[in-house]
Amino acid sequence: MAGKAPKKSSIPGVSIRQLVDEIPEGCSTPDFKQKPVTLALSEGKNAIFRAVVCGEPRPEVYWQSTKGDLSNSSKYQLSSAPGSKEHVLQINKLTGEDSDLYRCTAVNPYGEATCSARLTVIEVGFRKNRKRQKEPQEDLRKELMDFRKMLKKRAPPPAPNKKVESEKVWQLLMASDRKDYEKICLQYGIVDFRGMLRKLQEMKKEQEDRMAQYVTAVANLRHIRVTKEGAATFDLELDLKNLESKIYLYKDGEMIPYGSDNQTKHCLRRLGKRYHFQIQDLRPEDAGLYQVMVEDAVVFSTELEASTIPPRVVVPLAEARCEEQSNAVFECTLSNPCPNATWHFQHRPLRPSDKYEVFVSPDGLTHRLVVKGAGHSDMGLYSLNTGLHASSAWLVVEGSMGHFSQGLTDTEVQLGEAAILSCTLSSDLGPGTWFKDGVKLTAQDGAIFEQDGLTHRLILSHVEGTQAGRYTFVAGSQHSEASLIVQDPPTIAPDVTETLREPLVFKAGKPVTVKIPFQSHLPVQAAWRKDGDEVAGSNHRGVQVALGDGYTRLCLPSACRKDSGQYSVTLRSEGGCVQAEFTLQVIDKPQPPQGPLEVQDCHKAGVCLCWRPPRDDGGQVVQHYVVERRQAGRSTWLKVGEPPPDSTSFTDSSVEQGRKYAFRVRAVTSEGAGEALESEEILVAPEALPGPPSAPAILSASSQSITLTWVAPRGPGSAHILGYLVEKRKKGSNTWMAVNEQPVSERRYTVVDLRQGCQYEFRVTAVAPSGPGEPGPPSDAVFARDPMRPPGAVRDLQVTHTTDTSITLSWVGPDTQDNDEAQGYIVELCGSDSLQWSPCHVGTVPGTTFTAKGLRPREGYFVRVTAVNDGGHGQATSLDTLVHAMPATVCPKFLMDSSTKDTLVVRAGDSIRVPVSFEAAPMPEVTWMKDGLPLSKRSVTTMKDGLTQLLIPAASFSDQGQYTVMLKSLQGKEATYSFFISVAACPQAPGSIYLQENVPGTVTIQWEPSPDEARGIPLYYTVLMRSSSHGSWHEVADRVHTNRFTLLGVLPGHEYHFRVLAKNELGTSKPSDTSQPWCIPRHRDKFTVKAPPHREPKLSQKPRFLVGLRAHLLPQGCECRMTCAVRGSPQPHITWFKNGQSLDRNPEMYSTDMLGVCSLVIPSVSPEDSGEYMAVAKNPLGQAVSTATLIVTGDSAGTL
Repeated sequence: MAGKAPKKSSIPGVSIRQLVDEIPEGCSTPDFKQKPVTLALSEGKNAIFRAVVCGEPRPEVYWQSTKGDLSNSSKYQLSSAPGSKEHVLQINKLTGEDSDLYRCTAVNPYGEATCSARLTVIEVGFRKNRKRQKEPQEDLRKELMDFRKMLKKRAPPPAPNKKVESEKVWQLLMASDRKDYEKICLQYGIVDFRGMLRKLQEMKKEQEDRMAQYVTAVANLRHIRVTKEGAATFDLELDLKNLESKIYLYKDGEMIPYGSDNQTKHCLRRLGKRYHFQIQDLRPEDAGLYQVMVEDAVVFSTELEASTIPPRVVVPLAEARCEEQSNAVFECTLSNPCPNATWHFQHRPLRPSDKYEVFVSPDGLTHRLVVKGAGHSDMGLYSLNTGLHASSAWLVVEGSMGHFSQGLTDTEVQLGEAAILSCTLSSDLGPGTWFKDGVKLTAQDGAIFEQDGLTHRLILSHVEGTQAGRYTFVAGSQHSEASLIVQDPPTIAPDVTETLREPLVFKAGKPVTVKIPFQSHLPVQAAWRKDGDEVAGSNHRGVQVALGDGYTRLCLPSACRKDSGQYSVTLRSEGGCVQAEFTLQVIDKPQPPQGPLEVQDCHKAGVCLCWRPPRDDGGQVVQHYVVERRQAGRSTWLKVGEPPPDSTSFTDSSVEQGRKYAFRVRAVTSEGAGEALESEEILVAPEALPGPPSAPAILSASSQSITLTWVAPRGPGSAHILGYLVEKRKKGSNTWMAVNEQPVSERRYTVVDLRQGCQYEFRVTAVAPSGPGEPGPPSDAVFARDPMRPPGAVRDLQVTHTTDTSITLSWVGPDTQDNDEAQGYIVELCGSDSLQWSPCHVGTVPGTTFTAKGLRPREGYFVRVTAVNDGGHGQATSLDTLVHAMPATVCPKFLMDSSTKDTLVVRAGDSIRVPVSFEAAPMPEVTWMKDGLPLSKRSVTTMKDGLTQLLIPAASFSDQGQYTVMLKSLQGKEATYSFFISVAACPQAPGSIYLQENVPGTVTIQWEPSPDEARGIPLYYTVLMRSSSHGSWHEVADRVHTNRFTLLGVLPGHEYHFRVLAKNELGTSKPSDTSQPWCIPRHRDKFTVKAPPHREPKLSQKPRFLVGLRAHLLPQGCECRMTCAVRGSPQPHITWFKNGQSLDRNPEMYSTDMLGVCSLVIPSVSPEDSGEYMAVAKNPLGQAVSTATLIVTGDSAGTL
């Protein structure tokens, strides 16, 4: 049978699949109470996965990995204690190959549950990335040697203990203080601290730029911490630019929902700019990186570590039963290790002893208590306390005594009613004792104890909410337990329920507040719904839901029509639930009528409008419509009618023909008029006017009159023509003058009022009953004069110039007789293969020259020219021969100027570009040659419009030679131009230098020539010299074309160094220096000097101050140094005085004497140091005195 869709488990990451359609009562599908957790362990350790499963019947558990089965019993150990729900997978001696995803599956007849956990094995040392069993011994020895080399290095970077989650670490660093950087880097294995700081600074800049779009400032960040109540909280202050910006909470990159009260797991409270986040009911899966985002910008990141989450009880303690004097075992499994967990018996702490043994599993999750030699005194309630959570269970020591024939049963009772708990023993075991939640009950607790034979009763006459709990009756070694459930649902006052039966009516735009008071003794959760959908306070258009002490409230800041509907609120507590419903009606002005607004011109009846009723009438009945009209070009709307509500059409008969109008319609209710439905502007068409007649044609013209004719107009309004109006104007004028005052019915008219010799234009307008139409187009211009004779034939027609696409002609006008001079000329061409003459221009040519363009190259044409005037065309004059469209022949010729060189020197590797200009017609054939042979493929030549060019991309020595370019015309005429290209490079350095003295006082420098001389490359040499007395090189010879040079004026005793350079037009070679300096030894004659007798001078003198003391003005706190210079022989002794008192024993000052320069130093002056200071220099010959004044101001040095 195919399984049903996966069911939801309370443990994240667990998938449940139901295998049957119906599950019998008392049975269930498998589920996990504790799933295996992800592990990251070092090589060589053991990994332990624990899973706690549940389900009825008890499911079977299977373990799998993606790499294969787990059949190797020495590697994988599967275990499960009898009767325990905990299943363990242990993997021994981890290696890198054990890193995998491990899956745990629990199966019973009704379904299966699966979950998975990943194991990461951290390989360390030289074993990393190595399979030891498959590695050759030689490679192992080599790797060991490499490892020894690594050991010699100081401070090797530590291997990270866990895999770095990059994005999580960077977000955590950006939200942490600088003092925590080192801790985080060590935790996640980051060793490049400086690189981390650089990248962190760049990421912070990017984050600040993104935050600046939504947030003005972020301050007072408090990272996540766990409170004593077991909740995690963190705070921050946000100054939002837009208070409507959305705030999101993310955990490990996934958005999580949150509420605004303590009834949800994730809660956000806002007080001004302060935002307080809270995570309740902490579980191990809540550990991770939490981020607060404003729109799409991260503003704060903080990490909740798994070690800070208080442990929870995953597998609680179960009731333990044992025979007397045997051992009793209690076992409890926690969600995470808790070193401070303590065991209690009857709410008193237990200490490990011979009686009690406490065990904790290696992973710190399973705690076990063994009570040795249990007796009846050991019966009672045992518990394990972790601080925030605890688990309790009873110990029952069984003997040979009686038992319960009828035990306690779970009881439900309403608040305030009486409750009775009863049980019956099979034999009398004594009075027995009643407990509530492990605490002994007495009469002071409001309970009544009764015993009727073997039946024992506990009576609570008026049950209160605090009396709900787990009750236990103990008699001898027997006990029975049951739960008392007190039903205490919240209550809503009847008058409130009665009020909510009527619809709540509000106007749109007004705030709506619905407050539901209630009474409850237990914590209450409120869930609001609208039309069956939940109303979420953070996502429902600003809807605010509040839950206070004794009330719940729904607030709509600004109601709108969409807020109308059926609302309900469900108040739920542990004691039950209650629901209240009400109808909210929001009324508003009606919406615009549904469009489009159809507007139709009904001609004489007016303008007809049509529309549809509004989609939403605002909750009120439409009373009528308002129709308004606006003339185009104006801003004022005029009311033209009020149709009733059942009519959606209207006719406006007051419009004027020929004008444009716009219309709009509004619906009106008791709330007022709604928005308007507006139409486009429409033209109210007038009666059609006749169209324009055609342009008048000239039938005849003379100096006295001109006769016209035209064609009648067509189209609407042209059916009934009453007549025509004729107008005239002089050519070049813009003013039309009427010719006839009354319309003429015929389409022919003779104009007589004309001035002889003037040129006129005419137009005609048709007149109908609806009025005159548009004037027709004007006629051609015509002279008011008598007819002329056509002109004669032109003379001397000739061709003056030709090109590939044009022919230029010139001629002389015809002879004039009886005023028949030519007014223009017409030039026509006829192709050699055609009989059709075609004009070369539009209109006439006013002058006696013309160029016909756009001709086909080398095509032959016949040419003729005709003179014209008002009398007509004269006789045409044509050329007898064909005229070809081609330029005049020009012999090939090179265009050279003074800058043209016959020899070009280029550097090897440079590009060569040689342009050569020429003129020739038609274009000649161009041929390039090098040394009389065709060019190689490396050389490129181009030709365009009188320019040919040689291009060599990179010159080499093989490109050197004589280049020739030859032009050859179609007639066989030739022209040539030659030039030489020399390819050279910077010369090579000369060889060794030899020095010799051929003539005393001179030195001859001789060197081996540069290797370039053998290749015939022209070059010369430069000789430089540096002597021992002058450290810099200076030139002694230039442009030396031989391999030797003689230097004159060599001085004995001086060392000379020489350097030779080879040069050409492209540069200088590397230098060639002498290996040893040249030196001519100096010969000196001996001579005797008689020294005069020496007499010791008398140097004794009395002290004298060379530089005296000077006055000082200093602020308080500065250093003062008084200095003077004194001379005397013997060396004088210096004594310092202030105001006549010696300063030798003053500890706040000290003096120095260095080679006659004496100083008195005061490290920090004060006003008391002001006064007159004196230095006295004394020796046996006398003494000298120098004085100065020190003034200390009251200002400190920092304020100057």
